[in-house]
Amino acid sequence: MSYEEAFRASVEDPEGFWLAAARGIDWDVEPARGLDRRRAPFYRWFPDGELNVCRNALDRHVDAGRGEQAALVYDSPVTGTRQTFTYEELRDQVAVFAGVLAGLGVGRGDRVVVYMPMVPEAVVAMLACARIGAVHSVVFGGFAANELAVRIDDAEPKVVVAASCGIEGSRVVPYKPLLDRAVELATHRPEACVVLQRPQWEATLGPRDVDWAQAVRTARPAACVSVAATDPLYILYTSGTTGRPKGVVRDSGGYAVALRWSMEAVYDVGPGEVMFTASDVGWVVGHSYIVYGPLLAGATTVLYEGKPVGTPDAGQFWRVVQEHGVKTLFTAPTAFRAIKKVDPKGELARRYDLSGLRYLFLAGERLDPETYHWAGELLGIPVVDHWWQTETGWPIVANPVGIEAAPMKAGSPTLPLPGWDVRVLDAAGAPVPAGVDGAIVVKLPMPPGALPTLWNDDERFLSSYLSTYEGFYLTGDGGHLDEDGYVFVMGRTDDVINVAGHRLSTGGMEEVLASHPDVAECAVIGVADSLKGQVPRGFVVLKAGTAADPAVVEAELVQLVRDRIGAVASLKDVAVVAALPKTRSGKILRRTMRGIADGLDEPVPSTVEDASVVEALRPVLRRE
Repeated sequence: MSYEEAFRASVEDPEGFWLAAARGIDWDVEPARGLDRRRAPFYRWFPDGELNVCRNALDRHVDAGRGEQAALVYDSPVTGTRQTFTYEELRDQVAVFAGVLAGLGVGRGDRVVVYMPMVPEAVVAMLACARIGAVHSVVFGGFAANELAVRIDDAEPKVVVAASCGIEGSRVVPYKPLLDRAVELATHRPEACVVLQRPQWEATLGPRDVDWAQAVRTARPAACVSVAATDPLYILYTSGTTGRPKGVVRDSGGYAVALRWSMEAVYDVGPGEVMFTASDVGWVVGHSYIVYGPLLAGATTVLYEGKPVGTPDAGQFWRVVQEHGVKTLFTAPTAFRAIKKVDPKGELARRYDLSGLRYLFLAGERLDPETYHWAGELLGIPVVDHWWQTETGWPIVANPVGIEAAPMKAGSPTLPLPGWDVRVLDAAGAPVPAGVDGAIVVKLPMPPGALPTLWNDDERFLSSYLSTYEGFYLTGDGGHLDEDGYVFVMGRTDDVINVAGHRLSTGGMEEVLASHPDVAECAVIGVADSLKGQVPRGFVVLKAGTAADPAVVEAELVQLVRDRIGAVASLKDVAVVAALPKTRSGKILRRTMRGIADGLDEPVPSTVEDASVVEALRPVLRRE
């Protein structure tokens, strides 16, 4: 099938299209029905199917005679560790730890919270839950105790699986005290906490605690438990939530089918090929393309514990690519901006053999054209911007290189993938012309793998995503389609500012700022103004080693925006700063910056990577 044929088939006959894709999965009971529409808009995929996702990720490859192939490569520059697990070895470890969980009373439908760093045991714990039909909820290791507590109260886990500590750059972060405090704060009490003792910091265990190493020595391996395709595989809480968190539910069958299909169609990764996704298992990217996607496809996945820069240098991604024979690299634009800032000429990349690298995929934040061009010129391979969300589970818009590569356009993640009927609507719900910004929505039903609801909160699912435009899922992002159907995502709809009656995209201004040769990364926010309602303010980080005078750069940037967007943009205030505050997944905390600039007592979100960056920026934002 060409892209056009695949997309048309997915929209005109979604059930037929996805039932065909479902043949890429091993079923205990093969589904005869594609989509259950009876409780629309609570659609359910493959309602009569039964399977086990762990068996599809591990056992079936061993049974097919590929047990000696590498499944998981653990690469940890922060501990100096390299370790490879074959499919047979990983299956056996998962089966034993599934036996540990079963011995603690965990069964089908029970929840398990996983609070761990980027270590192989985190993957083992996730797959062990899937093996026995339990529902895992991974919380980023090192999250604040109160944030972990509210997730424990919402998911009500029978067991928490944690590590004694994590490593953030050069810092050792003890996790066990945070876990103990979270359990104290929570109303719900887990029956047990399994703790992996790491040598960097060993925890004192209490009456509720179970030592991982001791438990696996005496556990009996557990077999795979068949579950309904509509049963939840995991709950993943969206970052930056306040009050009761939003727990995105992921079903088992639809997710397995969508990921298996996307590995080939989107990422062009098949059995035995190596995918390096530089993210974290605490985020959706880690769930989908560190753990489940590559293993469902029979590929080799790289689990990396470190940073793009500083552990120890900005060449670590290139080292990993060379050492492990990576074909497809997937990370966030902010990681490449960090590499570009430290090594603007790409000298470190030239020290390594990158000839096996075929694709660079970027997602998580808007990819500015400057970074897109820099990465493409440095690597000489396709740089594939793609766009999706925690809620969707896999990409909405991408260049489907595994089906048919389309010409790329800087600033666009390319085309809607099969299954995703993307529209752009105005405030009244009417389609807007090509090139005009509006709200980006997806026509229901969404394809397999997207969230069917929120955990124990159907009403909030409706009000958050489905109530604004009847029959459509509201992505919360704004942008436009061009005359060729390419999607341009300009940012969250609340990042569109109103300057004296003119609606302007901060993403468009950021694109201009990022084009300056001395700028490594930037952010534009709209702040309150008594005369114009809002005015934009820009913040930029300069590339390492630049000799440019910050005051000169600031003046040049103001003029650059005036030249390219016009005086209507009213961007007269640009500040050079040392760093921009980001979440651990690499997203710039624009909403936090905007609140501080508007004089609010804005707290530092639990998702922040380095709280000191926020505090250092407060005086600049408040003009103190």
